[in-house]
Amino acid sequence: MAVLMNLVELLPEVCRIAVAAGDVIVEVYDHYDDAQIEHKGDGTPVTLADKRADALICEALSRLTPAIPLVTEESVAEVPFATRKDWQTFWLVDPLDGTKEFIERTGEFSVNIALVEQGKTVLGVVYVPVTRMLYCAVSGEGAYKQVIPHNVSGREWQACLDEKQRIQVHPLQPGVPVRVAVSRRHGSSTKAFMAALGATQTVKMGSAIKSCLVAEGAADVYPRFGPTSLWDTAAAQCVVEEAGGKLVDRHGKALRYEQSESLLNPHFMVAGDREFDWPAFPSAKS
Repeated sequence: MAVLMNLVELLPEVCRIAVAAGDVIVEVYDHYDDAQIEHKGDGTPVTLADKRADALICEALSRLTPAIPLVTEESVAEVPFATRKDWQTFWLVDPLDGTKEFIERTGEFSVNIALVEQGKTVLGVVYVPVTRMLYCAVSGEGAYKQVIPHNVSGREWQACLDEKQRIQVHPLQPGVPVRVAVSRRHGSSTKAFMAALGATQTVKMGSAIKSCLVAEGAADVYPRFGPTSLWDTAAAQCVVEEAGGKLVDRHGKALRYEQSESLLNPHFMVAGDREFDWPAFPSAKS
């Protein structure tokens, strides 16, 4: 299955969808009593914001690219593995990455939309609704960051790949503490990894924003030694790689996005400096 639109032409439309979903999320966020928190079978929370954002994104992407199927965190249970096992091109979406952050009202949650072809993310959008910060990338075109104004115009959407907004990772500097992006609930494996780095500076953040901080050079590394799913990383991986960084497993291989029963990721690390001799992954679980 081939992408029906040029990726550069497709990106502004996907950014528009992500921001629209973010507006729906903020509407619920600002009326917290209406969040309607529930728990899924695996114990993870889901809110009214997750559901409304998911419905908006599914409808919008299906209308934008009707021939391309999609998998989202909230709808994957409705698409059995037998149906999706041979998909080579598909949308991979987390409508609200960081539901716990949403519930705890940290503001550190994002909308993640990725387009996957042959196991690789070729387009990625990570949008932070509270700050209106948008990170986006297309394979071969670089990574970009911008604040989306309210009442954004059509012309402004077309500027998603504005060279002035381009971001890049930063190489590590000798003698300078390594800035480590971590969640507020990181465990012992992350602490062991940080100890192996020597002097470090902690950058606490939620959701896929941590990966984007590495992409823009605001953090040097994001180690993740706990469970995650494909939709947690796909969009951000495109941003990181186009910014010059890497998102890799314990063997140094880039994460791939292929259909499976579980859609779970291995442990991984997001690193800005590709040449640095990063520590081995700890064997203990976080």
